[in-house]
Amino acid sequence: MSAAQTLRARAAERILIKDGPYGTAIQAEKLPAAAYCAGLDLMKDQKGNNDLINLTQPQIVRATCEAFAEAGAEILATNTFNANAISQADFGAEHLVADINRASARIVREVADRYSKNGKPRWVAGALGPTNKTLSLSPNVNDPAFREVDFDQVKAVYREQIDALVEGGVDFILIETIFDTLNAKAAIFATLEAEQALGRELPLMISMTLTDLSGRNLSGHTVEAFWASVRHARPVTVGLNCSFGAAQLRPHLAALAALADTLVMAYPNAGLPNELGEYDEAAEETARQVRDWADNGLVNIVGGCCGTTPQHIAAIAGAVRDSTPRAVPAARRGTLLAGLEPMTIAA
Repeated sequence: MSAAQTLRARAAERILIKDGPYGTAIQAEKLPAAAYCAGLDLMKDQKGNNDLINLTQPQIVRATCEAFAEAGAEILATNTFNANAISQADFGAEHLVADINRASARIVREVADRYSKNGKPRWVAGALGPTNKTLSLSPNVNDPAFREVDFDQVKAVYREQIDALVEGGVDFILIETIFDTLNAKAAIFATLEAEQALGRELPLMISMTLTDLSGRNLSGHTVEAFWASVRHARPVTVGLNCSFGAAQLRPHLAALAALADTLVMAYPNAGLPNELGEYDEAAEETARQVRDWADNGLVNIVGGCCGTTPQHIAAIAGAVRDSTPRAVPAARRGTLLAGLEPMTIAA
C-alpha cells in the first residue's frame, strides 16, 4: 500500500500521534551565533535560523526527532518550517534552500525507518511553513493593492522546497500554520505540479492556524470557508495547529471535524505564551485537553506545536491510547463555495 493508504488504514483503528516542534528544542540549546553558521560563508548573522542547523548541527535535529519517536510520535515532520527562499532571504541563505530541505528530509527519513518496527510504521511529513509574506493582504496601509510577492513567485518558492523534500524521502507534504489561504493554495498548486512531474502520488496534509478567537485566519477565512477553499486538493488530513492552545481551539476544531470528509489532524501550542513569550502549560494539562477532543470524536491524529516537548507528546500519546478515532463523515452533496464564509448550493 502507499503511505497514504497505510496511514488511513491505521487511523481507522486508533488515534495516531504526530511529533512536536523543533524550534522549542533548538531554543533550549541556547546556541551561539557561530554554531548556527558553523563555517558556512554567509554574510548575515544566522542566530535564530533554526532551519540552517539541518546542515550545521544535524545531531540536534536527529536527537530531537529521536526524542519524539521515543515519545510515541508516528508522523515525524522535517525541520523545514522556514526553509524556503522567501524566509531564508532574511538570512542571505536562500541559495541553501534545496540543501537544507534535502538534509532535513534525509535525517528524519533515517530516524523514521529505524523506528518503524513491530508492524508500527513511522511516516515523514515534509513541512512547509507560510513564509513571511502574504498574498492576500498589503503590507502598506497606504496602498491596499500592493503585494510584495505574487502567486507565481510563491508557487515557485514552494516548488523548490517540495522537490528537495521529495528527493530527501518524505512521504507527505505538510502545509502548516496557514495564516493566508492564498499562500496555501500556491503551496497546493506547487505540490500538484511536483506530483505530476514525479508521475506518482504526493499526498498532502493541510493545517490552518487561527489568528483570533472568532476562529478566522489572517486572510479572514473561518474554518468552514477554509475547508471549502482547499478541499479540491483531496488532502489526506486537514486540521488546525499553533493558535491559542487546545481549549481555545476546541469549538473551531469541532466545526471542522463535522464538515471535513478526510482525516482531521490537530496539534496545539502548550497553551498561551506568558509575558516573556514562554509556554508554561505542563504536559499533563495539554494531554488532558487533547483527551477531551478525543472523547468527543473530533480527531484522528494529534500532536504538539509551539512550546510542546517530547514529554508533552508522550503524555498526549498516553492520554489517547484507548480512545476511539473520529469517524470520517461522507462527503456532503451540493456545491460548497467560500468567500470569507462558506456557501452551500443544494444539489
